[in-house]
Amino acid sequence: MTSTLARVDTAPAAASQRRRRVPGWLAVVPLLVVTAIAFGVPALAMLNGAFTAKNPASGATSYTTANLTDSLQGAYLTALVGSVKLSALSAALATVLGLFLAQAVVTSRFRSLREAVLTASGVLANFGGVPLAFAFVATLGNSGVLTQRFGLKDVGWDLYGFWGLTLVYLYFLIPLMVLTITPALEGLRTQWHEAARNNGATHAQYWRHVALPVLTPSLLGGFVLLFGSAFAAYATAAAMVGSSVPLVTLQIADALSGNVLVGQENVALALSLDMVLVAGLVMAVYLPLQRRSARWLA
Repeated sequence: MTSTLARVDTAPAAASQRRRRVPGWLAVVPLLVVTAIAFGVPALAMLNGAFTAKNPASGATSYTTANLTDSLQGAYLTALVGSVKLSALSAALATVLGLFLAQAVVTSRFRSLREAVLTASGVLANFGGVPLAFAFVATLGNSGVLTQRFGLKDVGWDLYGFWGLTLVYLYFLIPLMVLTITPALEGLRTQWHEAARNNGATHAQYWRHVALPVLTPSLLGGFVLLFGSAFAAYATAAAMVGSSVPLVTLQIADALSGNVLVGQENVALALSLDMVLVAGLVMAVYLPLQRRSARWLA
């Protein structure tokens, strides 16, 4: 009887030991497999195509750096620089405007207003593509409602140019900045403001010497995130401006479809590799900034 009870008592302990022997990292194996298939295989294919050239006469392929060289010359370089300029400008404007909007929401006494703004920001930050382009064309295009009502064409307004596309990008970048910077603003401690006020500092001095230095890593991290989002955008620009504004994503689409020159598919892959390198630099800046801000706001 005693031995039977001992076996019963030790059974749960043995089962617990067997569970502890199973490595915890096995739980992430399915995620790693999916990531390798969804991201690793296309990345390898892009890398291989970027350094591959095909002889039109014989059909033989060989490895070369000519595609990368071509991607950094002429119209391709102009498109790459244009994308960087558009992304940097729209991200900078969205960072400033999003900061003011988020601060107004955080300091508001109306909880319902805060929840409404954050909910709307979550929706608008993911609203893009052809529907967004159509909405702006119908509103601010050459025959748009507001364009006709206020005579915007008479003052030189053009939705289908660089500044028009910048305005459209702000539509989804500002809400994204609000979502990004709101947790950092909520992390500013009221004791810091009270201590600054007790030492004779004005509200502006508090923001200049305390709040902004603490928020700077989060602001720069938000800017980098917005830059990457604008840099990778394609559908909205393709539906609105076509080839009137040189952008690298549009050049990739033209090269793949052969709209300009036939047989430029590998140059398109080289352009994609250029975008990946730019995105990698962006993430290399973003991650350290996020870690630094987390130390202050924890």
